[in-house]
Amino acid sequence: MNKEKAKGLLNLFLCMLKIGVVAFGGGYAIVALLETELITRRKWVTHDDFMDMVGIAESTPGPIAINLATYVGFKKKGFFGSLAATLGVVLPSFIIILLISALIRNFLKYKGVQAFLGGVRPCVVALILATAVTMAASTLLSFTTLTGGFAPDVRGFIILAILVAVALVFKK
Repeated sequence: MNKEKAKGLLNLFLCMLKIGVVAFGGGYAIVALLETELITRRKWVTHDDFMDMVGIAESTPGPIAINLATYVGFKKKGFFGSLAATLGVVLPSFIIILLISALIRNFLKYKGVQAFLGGVRPCVVALILATAVTMAASTLLSFTTLTGGFAPDVRGFIILAILVAVALVFKK
């Protein structure tokens, strides 16, 4: 493997590692972080490509964050890129869970830990809500920037209406 490819794999791994370290709340919370990192900061993918990646990651089995990282890694650096990105996004959580599981009984009784976890919950809800609003605005209204304007997607609204109707019919 040449130096340039190794450097690219390391860069991809470190990017996903950073996201894995700061992400709390599961896959949909990570979507907003990935969007910022991949589109705005690094300019590795376009907004449309990212939305396609989210659609593919949602439709495949498994956690969306891992699927997104794997897909991004594959698009950037092929098979080894998918391994590096997946390992990067999963490694922090894996290590944290190992540490927590070793200390769980004593860990949760501390007020500081309870306060931290109580504070993380609203942040996770905000991240998920922001992702939902961004995806809805992009998908249904083709709205991606404040100056870009919008164009309602009639097909998207029809599909949304059908899904809501089906959910209401089969609601128990």
